[in-house]
Amino acid sequence: MGGSYWLYGNHAVNAALANPQRIVRRLVASKSALEQLVLPKIDGRKLPQPEMMDGKTLDGLLGANAVHQSIGAYVEPLQAFVLEDIIHTAKPRGPLVVLDQVSDPHNVGAILRTAAAFDAVGVLMPKDHSAPETAVMAKAASGALDLVPRIVVTNLATAMRELKEAGWWITGLSGDAKQSLADIKFGDKTVLILGAEGSGMRRLTAELCDELARLPISPNMESLNVSNAAAIALYHCYTVRKHA
Repeated sequence: MGGSYWLYGNHAVNAALANPQRIVRRLVASKSALEQLVLPKIDGRKLPQPEMMDGKTLDGLLGANAVHQSIGAYVEPLQAFVLEDIIHTAKPRGPLVVLDQVSDPHNVGAILRTAAAFDAVGVLMPKDHSAPETAVMAKAASGALDLVPRIVVTNLATAMRELKEAGWWITGLSGDAKQSLADIKFGDKTVLILGAEGSGMRRLTAELCDELARLPISPNMESLNVSNAAAIALYHCYTVRKHA
């Protein structure tokens, strides 16, 4: 887990303020942003007094290129969840998303946002070679960083074996798979695995999957961005489960 950082933007800041697990050290905003801000009341939690700043000062603090919407919060990174927090859930509300060495924070943030939209139970990633929690990830997640459990494991292969022993069915997305994602019958305990762009899933990760599936796309395009692939897969899983 990294050190404290500034997150910014209305959705990201409001989600952080509403999350009782999030430690907020400072809260800064323009006069107009402060006038619209409603601080949540959570028992036993003390939020910092908002600091009013002009646009130039906010740019200097949050970054001139940051799309901060005139509001920012200096926060501690969230404590990552562990596999035991979800593995024994009898009937999870949605699939568990696993990212195999996806290191781009924009992609991870976008996947967290999609995971929140389609009721994923969490996003799991290995400790090494994965994107750490940053302002870029928080902005791309648009508040979902404080909504979707982010599970970090030391060894992905070990975690996959534990999931299988607990009754989870693991589907890996691979462009080389013979069957289409449309042919998959999703059960209550579903895991969707996506690999890094370019290299895809590692060999052992693919071997540990119960099945592999591909997203059928036009031959005009070789592959999709990993966050786009996650969005399609999660939407499909969501609609299949809703109509089961």
